Amino acid sequence: MASPTAKPQGFYSSGFWVDYLSTQRSKLPALPDVDEDISGCVVRFLGGNPGNMQLQGTNTYLVGTGSTRILIDTGEGFPQWAKRVTRYLEDHDLSISHVLLTHWHGDHTGGVADLVAYDARTTVHKHTPDPFQHAIADGQVFRTEGATLRAVLTPGHTTDHACFVLEEESALFTGDNVLGHGYSVAEDLGAYTASLRLMARLECRVGYPGHGVVIRDLPRKLAMYIAQREARERQIYAAVLQNSSSSSSSRSNSSGEGEGLSTTDISRVLYGAVSEDNAAFESALKPLLNQVLFMLAEHGKVGSKLVGLDKTRHWFARAQSM
Repeated sequence: MASPTAKPQGFYSSGFWVDYLSTQRSKLPALPDVDEDISGCVVRFLGGNPGNMQLQGTNTYLVGTGSTRILIDTGEGFPQWAKRVTRYLEDHDLSISHVLLTHWHGDHTGGVADLVAYDARTTVHKHTPDPFQHAIADGQVFRTEGATLRAVLTPGHTTDHACFVLEEESALFTGDNVLGHGYSVAEDLGAYTASLRLMARLECRVGYPGHGVVIRDLPRKLAMYIAQREARERQIYAAVLQNSSSSSSSRSNSSGEGEGLSTTDISRVLYGAVSEDNAAFESALKPLLNQVLFMLAEHGKVGSKLVGLDKTRHWFARAQSM
C-alpha cells in the first residue's frame, strides 16, 4: 500500500502543471478593474492581463490625494488598461508626475509608452533605467500631495527590483517579491531571501503587491515567505546530505562526494517519479532546484562535479558540513 504522502506517478507532468495553475487561478477572488476603496490615497487599476502567472492581472497603483499623482507600474500595455487610467485622470482632473517601475518585466512596464504618449511631461523611473528613463537610488524619496514614497532596492525576483514604502500608511508596494496569493519566483534566490529579510525589517503593516489582493498583514506574509524558502533549502540539502553520508560510509575516503545526485535524482527523492523530458520539470522544478543548490554551494554546504559523457552536474555535501 502506498504511503499517504506518496506523489502519484507523473505528479509533475506538464499537463498536471497547467491544470494546477488553472485550478489555482479559478480559486482567486475577483477584483474590480478600478478600486478606489483599498486606501484613502491609493487607487488600484488592474492591467487587464489575467493569467496563470499574472493571477487576476498586474496591479498598478495611482498614489496621492492632490491633483498630481504618482503611478507605480504600468501593466502589460493592453489598451483597456491605458483607457481606464487616462479616463480616470480626465474625469478627476488629475495628472501623473512620476511613473515608478518596480522591475523590468513586461507585465509591469508595457504601458509606459501609452502614458508618455498621453502626457510627455511624465517622468519614468526604474532602478536600472532604459533610455529616456531616470535611475532610482536606494532611499530616494518621491513626494506628492498626501503621499511620501521611499525607494528600497530589493533584488531577487529580478536584479533591478525595487519596492516603495508609503510613509503615511506604513505600507509597502512589494512589486513581485511578495504576491497577494501564493509565492513568487526569483532570478537570484540568495539575493531574494536577503531582500525578504530586509523587507521584514522595514516593519510595514500593509502590502500592495504586483499581483493579487492587498496584503493586510504584511509581517505575517513575509514570515511565511521566509519560512517557506528556508524549509525548501533544508529539504534539498537533507536529500544531498543523506546521499553523501551513505556514499562516504561505503568508501575508504571521507570526502563525502560519492557519485552525487543530479537534479533529477534530487527531485525523485523529494517528489517521486519525474521524467527529465517533462516540460514542467525543465521549466519550473529544475530551475528551482538549481537555484537552491547553487545558493548552498555559495554557502559552502554542497559541491558539484560533472559526471558521464553528457557532463551532467551531480551534487554532494561538503565534508565539513556533514
